[in-house]
Amino acid sequence: MFVKNCWYVAAWDHEVLADTLLERGILNQSILIYRLTDGTPVALDNKCPHRHAPLNLGRREGDSVRCMYHGLKFDATGQCTEIPGQDRIPPKLCVKSYPMVQRGRWLWIWMGDPERADPALIPDAYSLNHPEWRMKPGYLHYDADYQLISDNLLDFSHLSYVHEKTLGGSPNIAEVRPVIERLERGVRVTRDVNNTVPAPYHARLGGFTGKVNRRFSYDYLVPGILLMAASVKPAETPDDDMTGALQFHSCQALTPETDTTTHYFFMQAHKFRLDDATITESIYQSLCTAFEEDRRIIEAQQRLIRRTPPSPMQPIAADAALNQFRWLIKRLHDEEAAATPAVIPLQSVA
Repeated sequence: MFVKNCWYVAAWDHEVLADTLLERGILNQSILIYRLTDGTPVALDNKCPHRHAPLNLGRREGDSVRCMYHGLKFDATGQCTEIPGQDRIPPKLCVKSYPMVQRGRWLWIWMGDPERADPALIPDAYSLNHPEWRMKPGYLHYDADYQLISDNLLDFSHLSYVHEKTLGGSPNIAEVRPVIERLERGVRVTRDVNNTVPAPYHARLGGFTGKVNRRFSYDYLVPGILLMAASVKPAETPDDDMTGALQFHSCQALTPETDTTTHYFFMQAHKFRLDDATITESIYQSLCTAFEEDRRIIEAQQRLIRRTPPSPMQPIAADAALNQFRWLIKRLHDEEAAATPAVIPLQSVA
């Protein structure tokens, strides 16, 4: 179940260099991503309309791409501009183009109605490229439905168990009920976990020897964008005092490749010891370790769902945020489906 009229993260900026022809599967489509000579990113259907050869195996020629099967050439709008040995170019011989915008270090693509592709709808992932924050970009490929990963991100009670020895560190994370607010295109989740033991890597980074207060506050936005402010500080510190606190900002994005595979773009920026590259690397490695723990259980979940008879998932109280988000995705999907004109097959004439 995909919502198309929204912005998806298609790539990190470093994945699409000046001479790159990147193929990326998005919503069951094969997309070609490259840059014009001025650096502007472009997204086209990767399938040559002639014999369906992949254009990413083609050749850049200025701002155009030439298919290296039979030599057809396409400009950045998807129009065919040259057919070797043929003067007339049929109007249907073109590929679909998609709106694409770079914001910070992410390239965003709009898979729906191009007339509705408003860049103002792109979430503000400010810490991707901000002088007051440091981060290292990450990527994982999941063999799982993106909605299962969304469920994971919308219920942090799993930190106490999946990440017991990494990001978690305490069972009382699961015991704290989060505050959940509904947003126009998502949900806001805030969870304060006070007087708890620090996660192992927080203890290393902050030198905490006693109990700490942890805060997770994030917006989870359509189609699957997490923007989170998090902090860890000594438990005896007043609420409004951030002295000695570890402050983080995380940007994570899910982009469905197919119905059961997903691209996962992630990073966690820090606002302390900015000149120490080993801190950035340590946070990145800790995050990768924890996210591999997530991937292991979610992919196992997907395999079990795939090979067993269908059955409903039974809800518990911790599902409140993910249930609201799934409801929102279904509503937007159904609205798009209702607005799409039905295709009526032609009737044969006797």
